[in-house]
Formats: sequence, C-alpha cells, structure tokens
Amino acid sequence: MTVCRGIRGATTAEANTGEAIHGATTELLEALIEANGLEEKDLASVIFTMTPDLNAVFPAAAARRLGWNSTALLGAVEVDVPGSLNRCIRILILVNTDKQPEELVNIYLRGTETLRS
Repeated sequence: MTVCRGIRGATTAEANTGEAIHGATTELLEALIEANGLEEKDLASVIFTMTPDLNAVFPAAAARRLGWNSTALLGAVEVDVPGSLNRCIRILILVNTDKQPEELVNIYLRGTETLRS
C-alpha cells in the first residue's frame, strides 16, 4: 500500500554564499535520491530549513536545478537555538512510497551526524 513517508537529511555549508549553499544542498539531495531511489513523480513536497546564519540563496533552488519542477518546495528558517550547529541545511522529503519506514535512508553529511545523537 502506498503511503506518504518522510525522509530526512542534513548538511552544512562552508560559507554563507550562493555557491556554498547550492553545492551543499545539491550534494545532499543527490545522496538522498540515490539512497532511496527517488523519482519526482513520487514526491508530495520537500521542506528545506537553514540556520539563521545562512541567507545568501534559497536552498530549494538546488532542487529546481535538478529538475524537480512539479514538486511543492518550501523554505524556512530553523529555530535559532544557542549553541546549535552553524550553517546547517535540513531537508524533509515527503514521498509517496510502498516502502516501510525502516527501508528509507536518512542522510547526514558534513558534521550533521551529531543531530542524530
């Protein structure tokens, strides 16, 4: 049975520049696509958040550049928790799938593995 499930991912950008944000976001999206066999036709929506120290570009632009032109994309600012990870980009992909939750692969790159501990 097909249901809507969430796939999470996070990464960090080296700097608050368009190139750094786009590069980090693209790297993460490509890893999530490969690990989960994602196709745009199965996506319900994708939510992107960035920490307040990143504001040079919209991270969702990376998804558009990958060809996700029919998917609803949303960007937001992450809660500014003191002492939290800087320059962090998070992604939540809502996908229509037959897979069980344990079959989905969440990916944490560039030091964001600490978010899962």
